[in-house]
Amino acid sequence: MPKLVRLYIQSVAIGFALSAAFTGGLLWLDVAGLGHLVMASSIGWIAVAMLVVFNGIIFSAVQFAYRIMAMAETDEGPQGGRGAREPVLQPAPVKVSVRR
Repeated sequence: MPKLVRLYIQSVAIGFALSAAFTGGLLWLDVAGLGHLVMASSIGWIAVAMLVVFNGIIFSAVQFAYRIMAMAETDEGPQGGRGAREPVLQPAPVKVSVRR
């Protein structure tokens, strides 16, 4: 299996695990009365499944994007230093002659 496909599958698994933990936290802490609504309804499991799936899609996408961006190589350009200097304005003397 190619490394990129393996990385994607791992990211999806981690994302859905985080999603399940997040949904469990939402229900356990009863955020906005969500835990009570789910437990009081006979079809509350559908809401839980939807929360896990939709949050899983988001969390796995973020996990995959983070892992891909973390693979970037560092730039080998100049490090440190002061860079380009700021221009300094200096007054220029001007001759003034008065005609009468």
